[in-house]
Amino acid sequence: MSDSLKEKFDKDEQAGNHPYIRPKDAATLLILDRTGSGDVKLLMGRRHMRHTFMPGKFVFPGGRVDPGDSRISNVLPYHPQVEAKLSEGLKNSKSAARVRAFALAAVRETYEEAGIFIGRKSDSGLRLGTGFEEFSARQIQPDLGGMRMIARAITPPQRPRRFDTRFLAIWADSIADQLPGGHGPSGELEDCAWLTFEEARQKELPLITTKILTDLEDRLNADPELSPETPVPYYFFKKGRFERELI
Repeated sequence: MSDSLKEKFDKDEQAGNHPYIRPKDAATLLILDRTGSGDVKLLMGRRHMRHTFMPGKFVFPGGRVDPGDSRISNVLPYHPQVEAKLSEGLKNSKSAARVRAFALAAVRETYEEAGIFIGRKSDSGLRLGTGFEEFSARQIQPDLGGMRMIARAITPPQRPRRFDTRFLAIWADSIADQLPGGHGPSGELEDCAWLTFEEARQKELPLITTKILTDLEDRLNADPELSPETPVPYYFFKKGRFERELI
């Protein structure tokens, strides 16, 4: 990554001489709509200006993995190659529950921020758990089978907040239901909208979001079906420089 891009990243992430913070697991969901004859569109929203972290920036729905996400087990599984990618390079716990929690956090946050339920309608008396009460009420079983890994990125050190974020994509036909009004109960995202790649680039974006948009557009051009075996980029900071590897 160039020095100019690093400077922009530093500005986005409020760089400074902060004590070391271990990155927290996080996940983001890129919902892709390819209906009609136009360009692929993505769901994005603007972070509320009251946030101290990236206020007013346009982002994909997502957030930190909560402890309860790893306790949700009644879900349809990942494609095996996607699960393998998400399992690679994990420190500490490498359990299937932790890996499953990445996508479940993204699904939960997508509901909370955008009012969208990702999954399949169920008629089996579905009961999930904390954070997924509305899924249980609507009998929507989270379905991870259509998830595709797009990238992984770790916030550099000396930032006040650090995340180890998995960027996941899914097609819009995986939407089982949604709340009226185009937003979720948390109020964290405003102006949620379906944007083309070009429209998204006109918004005020965090640097990492810009990078992921480019990666995804390149991926779709070469791999329009988002094959689960396609290698994906992994961004991290090492010895004062950004590194990019493939998973």
